[in-house]
Amino acid sequence: MNSSYDVVIIGGGPAGLSAATALARFRRTVLVLDGGAPRNAPAGHLHNFLSRDNTSPLELVALGRKEVESFGGTVESAEVSGIRRVGDAFEVTTADGRVAQARRVLVTTGLQDRLPDIPGVAERWGRDVLHCPYYHGYEVRDQAVGILAVGPLAGHAAGLWRQLTDRVTVFRHDDEELDPETAERLEVLGVPVVDGTVAGLVVDEDRLTGIRLESGEVLPVDAVVVSPRAGARAGFLGDLGLETVEIEMMGRVVATRLDTDPLGRTAVPGVWAAGSVVEPMAQLMASAASGLMAGAQINAELVETRIQERLVTLRAASQSVTSATASLNAAGSSRLG
Repeated sequence: MNSSYDVVIIGGGPAGLSAATALARFRRTVLVLDGGAPRNAPAGHLHNFLSRDNTSPLELVALGRKEVESFGGTVESAEVSGIRRVGDAFEVTTADGRVAQARRVLVTTGLQDRLPDIPGVAERWGRDVLHCPYYHGYEVRDQAVGILAVGPLAGHAAGLWRQLTDRVTVFRHDDEELDPETAERLEVLGVPVVDGTVAGLVVDEDRLTGIRLESGEVLPVDAVVVSPRAGARAGFLGDLGLETVEIEMMGRVVATRLDTDPLGRTAVPGVWAAGSVVEPMAQLMASAASGLMAGAQINAELVETRIQERLVTLRAASQSVTSATASLNAAGSSRLG
């Protein structure tokens, strides 16, 4: 790891690697620092990524790293612990004590999910405990799907999953009552609601087979849908004064995100963000696209900065020549007089 780069990118997923590729192809010095804990690591396969369906998420990252490096970029495995401004640049520090300076910083660290505290959920997460019908829904089509949610979010999820299978059931996992509007919506969809509270998941020979209620009753399911709260991985930005903002959906906080303008600029000049850390609903291809956009915009800003610096130098030199000429002319006129 060298000491100084045009751009340091924090996060080595599709957004960060796409940005790094674009910048490296423009012959920028680029360093990608990746903590090695992608959100989708538990998933065996990714979907809705054109030409890469059914690829392992970890394989996609490995391919992306090789591509970045083929254009001269650097990818390092390291957790970033802090960033601070030093003059017109930034100092990025890793947890193991390494330091890199950057003219610009791009944050693409993604999200971390907070799962429901139900026995079995964390162990099966990304396999047959799911959250996104666009990512995993087709793979469980026509199977028995249990939705662990209450309130409007349950009605929203049921509508989407009902498109893929007619074997959808909503289960309660806390003491909140089902509101009348959601109950009516589920009735229209033909989705039953189980009144008993969920106690845990039932697994047989490494396969999810059912949901156990507190009463002891087990109801068969092939997949379980949860609504985790997704938090932006941005704690290392505290020294810059950047904080996350909450996202509400149907009256509930479902995620936090970094706030940026449409091109990816944060409130701190020189610091950009892209991918799901900015848009929690973004799937992999959308994250990659936003990373590419941010990388292109950072390069354009660096080009313009260099042009303006040279213009200042040129104008100063021109002004100096003009002043010197004027002084010589004045001195000559004085001698002639």
